Amino acid sequence: MLPGAVDVHTHTRVATDDEPDRFFQDSVAAAFGGTTTFLAFNNPGTGSSPAAERSLLVGLREWRAATARDSAIDYAVSLAISGRMNDPVGELPAMVDEGVSTAKAFMVFDFRIDDRRLFDALRVLGRRGGMLQVHCEDPVLIDTAVADALARGDTAPEFHAATRTTEAEAVATHRIMAFARAADVPVHVVHLSSAAALRHVREAKARGVRAHAETCPHYLALTDARYAASSIDEVAGCVISPPLRPVSDQDALWAGLADGSLDLIATDHVPDRMAVEKAAARRGVPFDRISNGAPGIETLLSIAYSEGVAKGLSVERLVDLVATTPARLFGLERKGAIELGRDADLVLFDPAARRTLRAGDFHHTSDYTPYEGFDVTGAVRSVFVRGRPVIRDGAFIGQRGFGRFVERGAAGG
Repeated sequence: MLPGAVDVHTHTRVATDDEPDRFFQDSVAAAFGGTTTFLAFNNPGTGSSPAAERSLLVGLREWRAATARDSAIDYAVSLAISGRMNDPVGELPAMVDEGVSTAKAFMVFDFRIDDRRLFDALRVLGRRGGMLQVHCEDPVLIDTAVADALARGDTAPEFHAATRTTEAEAVATHRIMAFARAADVPVHVVHLSSAAALRHVREAKARGVRAHAETCPHYLALTDARYAASSIDEVAGCVISPPLRPVSDQDALWAGLADGSLDLIATDHVPDRMAVEKAAARRGVPFDRISNGAPGIETLLSIAYSEGVAKGLSVERLVDLVATTPARLFGLERKGAIELGRDADLVLFDPAARRTLRAGDFHHTSDYTPYEGFDVTGAVRSVFVRGRPVIRDGAFIGQRGFGRFVERGAAGG
């Protein structure tokens, strides 16, 4: 028996008239994977109204209305700060007052925020008891590399990885560590993928910075060898940012999880579909216009256990990485542990089970998995949320709308 996993990094999509079950279906997939609470982002460009694109608080209220009565498990939101917003920094205190104690800022993409606003957001949110999550890649290095690649005619999906180097990730990570140190507030680096970036987090922690960082199952199980695949679908399915890295970086991430330099594992689940979002690659659309991301909401515990515990990581450390620490850092006071006073979010897990991962066996809204054909050890058998069975002996017996929106306390502690 394990506490339910807490996935603090997903990009689940809200329901639409054309796809009314999208949010619900991914919540069911999370439950099948042993996750009992998940956090989602309301990224720009994923269905928000023009008013929500300009205001954090309008975006929060729209998102809550769109997801109410849809989830099978408990859930929360981290709001995405966009450079297109009128005054996101000014809205951060009110956001925290409404039970959302984390927000995410991007240092890249066309909706990124500049360094001045980034520092202000970090400081204002941290001083109000919140924590900023930051996508750390340097825009100057990446934009230049992308422009150069396109000018050379290197437009295929595999060139995405070549333009997003570990140096670009490390430079940005170093900068946000310096910002957090100067502001004396907590900061959380999302989807850290490389040894070079990890070094800056480790050094910041040693200096007393309240620095936190996550990595993702795909960096722990897959490598950049995927970009040499002959199938364009296989390559396009691994167009993520930051990209998959060499084995040496993967080894460094496992070491960071073992020694505490990395605080947690989260999925960065993006429910893209090969037949829709990734199909552009088949039509010859340049890599910089292919949707970034890959599905993973159903495989967090499977990959972390099989690649970690089955190869030497203790079960206690696994629980800390996927449940206890995510709950503590993200203000989920009743989640993440099997203790009196906590919600009875429980997973019955069979450590001896062996299976091969296949897209056709999953319940998420994607039509593929980057782990196709991947052999894993361990399987979720039954899942309880607040003491109520949601998965029993591998079958869904939960209910749409049973999941509650969780208003969170102070983050970064």
